[in-house]
Amino acid sequence: MNDLSELKRFVVAHAISQNLPAGHYTSLLERITSDTGDEPGSWAYEWIRAGDEAQAAGETLTACQYYVMGRFPFVDGPGRERALARCVEAFERWRREQPGIEPVVVEVDGLPVRVWAAGLSAEEPRPLLVMTGGIVSPKEQWGPVLPQIAAFGMAGVVADLPGVGESPLRYGPDGRRLFTAILDALDGRAKVSETYLLALSFSGHLAIGAALRDRRIRGLVGNGTPIHDFFTDTAWQARVPKVTRDTLAHLVGVPPEKVFAHVQDWALDDESLRDLEIPFATVSATRDEVIPPGDTERLRRCVRDLRLIEHPDVHGAPSHLAETRVWSLLAVQEMRPDADPRVTAALTGALQAARAGAGR
Repeated sequence: MNDLSELKRFVVAHAISQNLPAGHYTSLLERITSDTGDEPGSWAYEWIRAGDEAQAAGETLTACQYYVMGRFPFVDGPGRERALARCVEAFERWRREQPGIEPVVVEVDGLPVRVWAAGLSAEEPRPLLVMTGGIVSPKEQWGPVLPQIAAFGMAGVVADLPGVGESPLRYGPDGRRLFTAILDALDGRAKVSETYLLALSFSGHLAIGAALRDRRIRGLVGNGTPIHDFFTDTAWQARVPKVTRDTLAHLVGVPPEKVFAHVQDWALDDESLRDLEIPFATVSATRDEVIPPGDTERLRRCVRDLRLIEHPDVHGAPSHLAETRVWSLLAVQEMRPDADPRVTAALTGALQAARAGAGR
């Protein structure tokens, strides 16, 4: 069972990332009195009810976003299972109204994995941008960015981190094979030899592992990436929020009290980071309660082409969302040798506007 007060605190960052109105989700959270079950007052029920109301008003994408929050942080019973199903169904309805967004089934270790894609073309294959979320956010949370990726002249894919959402995979270091499998599956419909990964939070760790082994990956963008100390520093691990620990335990399939012993060998060492030959742009939060500061320092020390932005914020930098979103997309453009200068200029202007709006 989740700690309800902690759960409410952490879900706000994700609600902000989905541009949900604060006045609405604040009152919704006040109605929630139970983490479990699927009846009025329970976590899943109240988020699903808000999603149903949005769907009745014809706001399909907003409905999907509320359903995403209803399965947060992971499916642990019928209520959250119902929320995930509604989330996927709503995204399916929304994407059918968007030209060019399609499902693609990728085989990973013999298992079928569905991803959402846009901008694919056998006649004119484009450079590829693959986007993945962390341990608590399914692909449908990030899917609305696909039309924007296509507008940049790229093919785009959003995928679940192994074990998250619909993914049948088990989360672990071998989860990096997801990225290579996506590239193999899309070869011929995208220019996979020019692939960039926008891998948020824990998926950034897998993305680095993939990039060290797959030369088709030409650049990485991350946000709050666990590198080394998260996996090895027992003093820090004792401070990690319960929701993070329990979600990680659920994904790797061990009891929460054993999860850090289970992942201690996942740390990326200095030699591996020095072997990273491609640019790595990443966001770091100085008040991150999940990722220890030593991991950012290790990146500074070891990554040869590091492009780092730091925010005085918590994990994921939710209070700097507008700036972070534009900065991340601009980072991809700046890594591309053939990027459209008009897109780069537009994103540069948008970044300046976002910073001005935030008083930076």
